[in-house]
Amino acid sequence: MPRPGPRNLITDVEGLLVGHAQDEAVRSGVTALLCPDAWTAGVDVRGGGPGTRETDVLRPENNFSKAHAICLSGGSVFGLGAADGVVAALSASGRGIRLAPTSPAIPIVPAAVLHDLGNGGDKDWGLDPPYRWLGIEAAAAADKTFDLGAFGAGLGAMAGLAKGGIGSASLDLGDGLVVGALAAVNPVGSVRMADGETFWAWPWEIDGEFGGRRPALDAATEAEPIPEDSKLAALGRLQAGANTTLAVVAVTADLTTAECTRLAMMAQDGLARAIRPVHTPFDGDIVFALASGAQSLGEGPGRAIALARLGSAAADTLARAIARGVYEAQSSETGGTSGGASAP
Repeated sequence: MPRPGPRNLITDVEGLLVGHAQDEAVRSGVTALLCPDAWTAGVDVRGGGPGTRETDVLRPENNFSKAHAICLSGGSVFGLGAADGVVAALSASGRGIRLAPTSPAIPIVPAAVLHDLGNGGDKDWGLDPPYRWLGIEAAAAADKTFDLGAFGAGLGAMAGLAKGGIGSASLDLGDGLVVGALAAVNPVGSVRMADGETFWAWPWEIDGEFGGRRPALDAATEAEPIPEDSKLAALGRLQAGANTTLAVVAVTADLTTAECTRLAMMAQDGLARAIRPVHTPFDGDIVFALASGAQSLGEGPGRAIALARLGSAAADTLARAIARGVYEAQSSETGGTSGGASAP
């Protein structure tokens, strides 16, 4: 049976590092995922109000569909400036492509943002939004272990009417194939069933990683179109772009750009397994995919079968990551289990 990696984090995909930075007064933050070099990447955008940067570079028909890092940020459009900080930090350390002998290193850093501008933090930043500096700090903080819950890009996030946050999980498929997922969970939909306690993602939970709650035999399995929409409207969240789930899935396989794109598309099903409703006109749901290339899938018909297996595992792992993000954010808020990695 496949099991989580040693950390049960996306960094179980060897080489990947994750760092958070946040401003408690602003109630917003940034999460940066750093690759040791340029990894093959893809992206799939499903929501009705996305906020992105450099996603077109990851299209299969383009020349350099790779990424040196992925940047996720709060702050809506202002948060796109966080990628400037990650780019500056990586370039200063010599990481990136060089198009001329005298040019600085040019890192490719696709990015996506979530809307947390209405969460009560101090957003009176005038001409100096904090996100570029938060991007620099997040890159500097990148490590194999990182906090889960209300940290980084998940600091100001909400999941429906509940606290959202950063979640992550991994799955070791054997034969050198490892799948990891990270999510910044800020959807208009709910991650829990009608009882308010059981996560929609419960069938994929491993070792009680998000509380071990199971539904009653007679539990309702239908979700309202928008849970408590009058309260969400009062918060200004029933608008395009006011909510989203941002996600990254990573694998050790030697995927092409087209295969990474397919991986991201399949991983979107993890959102559908963990959030109801999802991909609404009010969300900007985005999944990035990264492939380290460490493990060959070979050629021939078996390669497509292996990709399908990876995509299915990525969807399951992302569903778990989404539930973990909300579980850890709410547990720390109520004085229970604090967010964090499961192993050093």
